[in-house]
Amino acid sequence: MKRILSLSLMVVVLCAAMVWASAPKPTLTPDQALERLQRGNERFLAAKPIHPNQDAFRRSVTAKEGQKPFATILGCADSRVPLELVFDAGVGDLFVVRVAGNVTYFDQAGTIEYGADHLGSNLVVVLGHTKCGAVTAVVNGEEAHGNIPALVANIVPPVTKVKADNPGLAGADLLNKAIEANTYQAIEDLFKSSPIMRDMVKAQQAKVVAAIYDVESGKVNWLGEHPRQAELLELTGGPH
Repeated sequence: MKRILSLSLMVVVLCAAMVWASAPKPTLTPDQALERLQRGNERFLAAKPIHPNQDAFRRSVTAKEGQKPFATILGCADSRVPLELVFDAGVGDLFVVRVAGNVTYFDQAGTIEYGADHLGSNLVVVLGHTKCGAVTAVVNGEEAHGNIPALVANIVPPVTKVKADNPGLAGADLLNKAIEANTYQAIEDLFKSSPIMRDMVKAQQAKVVAAIYDVESGKVNWLGEHPRQAELLELTGGPH
């Protein structure tokens, strides 16, 4: 009986290893993937989308051969930020993670790891957006109920720091500064909780960048890598 169980366990491990080893290799470098997103947003902004990879053939190919997204987007759940439309992308192009406030907890970090380490998506974009309701609520100190306080807990530190560093800032200027800081906070939380992503970025196998989407104009403003990326990549430990 013990031998049968051992053989069964070995088969499971080998099968899992074969599935993991069969993960598709990236078809684009991180910089090429970023350029592709930029071109897609330019088409969206100019109202000249080409709607790539949205036909029956694409559905059939991805159903049979699996997904090979060229980029992962961590974005807000806000209905004004439809990510495939914003980047003029199609079926199987983007590995999308959406949560109010585009925050990073263990489930978002794990999903990003799956996209990068298993699906070959070597560009991660943390996309904040203007007029973000989650960040606005924290900036204004609004009372929250249910699970929402826990959801926005990671937004509190960047908002607190922005207020401390800019005592004269108010209104839209304060909100926009806080939205940008929150986007970088999500990257910081990703690196703090994910040795996988730290190692991939250090080995130049992946890139993580921040960006802000303007819900009125439709333009994505690219912020680039975290200003303290080198320091964050030297952290140790796993999920926090």
